[in-house]
Amino acid sequence: MIAHLRTYKVASGKMDSWLNVFESKLIPLMAEHGIKVESYWMNEDASEFIWIRSYGATLVELEAKEAAFYGSEWWIANVDYVRSHLTGDREIKLIHAT
Repeated sequence: MIAHLRTYKVASGKMDSWLNVFESKLIPLMAEHGIKVESYWMNEDASEFIWIRSYGATLVELEAKEAAFYGSEWWIANVDYVRSHLTGDREIKLIHAT
């Protein structure tokens, strides 16, 4: 399995709103495009959101699923709102199951 380990800095005071949009909109949208949210957490002071999303067995699957997700009508219409919850600081690591 190929996945991303993602860490996002959440804007001050926006963690509750971020969790709401993540759980109610983003998880279902990702699932619709074959991206599975494996798990997610926040750090102790609720300033960082850490999560893992998986794509399948190959980089080709990752690229195709991300293209479908980021090209979706909902994402295009709401990307600015979604990203308004984040500071822009993020780390994305490609990880592989052993």
